[in-house]
Amino acid sequence: MWEGLDSGLITKPEETNPRNEKCPDMVSVNGPEFLNRSKVLVTVVATPHWAHAEKGDKTVMVTQFMMELQGLKAVEGEDPPRILHFNPRDRGDWSGRSVIEQNTCYRMQWGSALRCDGRESSDEEEDSVDGEVKCERWKRDDESKKTWWLKRLMGGRKKITHDWPYPFEEGKLFVLTLRAGMEGYHISVDGRHITSFPYRTGFVLEDATGLAVKGNIDLHSIYASSLPSRNPSFAPQKHLEMQSIWKAPALLPEKPVELFIGILSAGNHFAERMAVRKSWMQHKLVRSSKVVARFFVALHARKEVNVDLKKEADYFGDIVIVPYMDHYDLVVLKTVAICEYGVSTVAGKYIMKCDDDTFVRVDAVIQEAEKVKGGDSLYIGNINFYHKPLRTGKWAVTYEEWPEEYYPPYANGPGYILSYDIAKFIVDDFEQQRLRLFKMEDVSMGMWVEKFNETRPVAVVHSLRFCQFGCIEDYFTAHYQSPRQMICLWDKLQRLGKPQCCNMR
Repeated sequence: MWEGLDSGLITKPEETNPRNEKCPDMVSVNGPEFLNRSKVLVTVVATPHWAHAEKGDKTVMVTQFMMELQGLKAVEGEDPPRILHFNPRDRGDWSGRSVIEQNTCYRMQWGSALRCDGRESSDEEEDSVDGEVKCERWKRDDESKKTWWLKRLMGGRKKITHDWPYPFEEGKLFVLTLRAGMEGYHISVDGRHITSFPYRTGFVLEDATGLAVKGNIDLHSIYASSLPSRNPSFAPQKHLEMQSIWKAPALLPEKPVELFIGILSAGNHFAERMAVRKSWMQHKLVRSSKVVARFFVALHARKEVNVDLKKEADYFGDIVIVPYMDHYDLVVLKTVAICEYGVSTVAGKYIMKCDDDTFVRVDAVIQEAEKVKGGDSLYIGNINFYHKPLRTGKWAVTYEEWPEEYYPPYANGPGYILSYDIAKFIVDDFEQQRLRLFKMEDVSMGMWVEKFNETRPVAVVHSLRFCQFGCIEDYFTAHYQSPRQMICLWDKLQRLGKPQCCNMR
């Protein structure tokens, strides 16, 4: 090598100063390259507030904010789904550190949080998103030279890294960008990657029609691009697959059915109903009419929704439209309608009520009912015992509405089963105007079963496998499942032959 240098055959490359390099006049990429690149969704320019004393505890100083991609509100009185919840907490987190927490939320049920606290995530494949780590490293308040020397004495090696501070400093302007990649979201602050959050089953970008930024910040500018302008639930043609495979069996069976399932739904829940049709309503017991399932839907405030609803009902043959405007206080009448249909139209041995975001393991539900010795009246579900009415807040119940201290034992509304005789008792009392109605349909059912039990014994069976919140392994029913989670649950049930949840990616 030295001879080559002396002879001039090997020359030293000319030194270049990067600062003097000229930017190219243009950048060219082909179509596939452009499509594969992640796209910027949101740019936020803001300044975090200085910490202030928390209300109720003057010793705790707080400053934090949140940015959320939000979906369409599923139920009045509930917050909209959080497709992405991004929550930097400079001060005020329970850990006492500066953290960034990310999560998803559907029907007010939060998933497992991803918390970044200054420690770098592993760069292994399962811990990365599009090749980026989930959490970058930053300098933590609890790190010191003493800590480093202790690690060194114990044989640990010190990596040569730059000690970046926590990306959101009180009183300091920041520029945040949110990008969407193939596997998840990527967030950068002031040009440096901070965190990546993987997409989760049931939470997709096309549902994110809302953007919220709130908390302890002064917002200077915000720019959102590439976000959907219209939620899919407002475009039923995107979800209603008019194919005969999804239609209900043409004729109802002449003999009594084993199980009738009444599904509460709202007029504009086109995607939810389609997901039910394509998932557990494809069970062989439903396709053979040994089990019959029907949606019970009231009229919607928007006329165009009712027009689409009527077309849907005519085509699929699985919708019962009850003749009144939909309202929370009238949901109990849908439950009465389910009992009436189950008794008079199909004469079901068992009658089940569930919601359109409930996944039902049809065969498991029947097996659970058949465990009760033959001929006994039964009431099966996730039973609440000695539950007191809430007297304050959003779901408050007045003493005029419910004067007693406790509710009767009742099964949670997302899924419960009755025997035929209890359903007939409810229908008879309703027709003779003896049935007491209460705005909470699940409590009403508990009240009606208690009255029935005054003259005839009832086997009340409690099981946590009728899930009230989300999904557990070996479930009978899973609640708060988005349309995509419903399809995922059905796919797992078919492929694996056993129930597995689809809560996360």
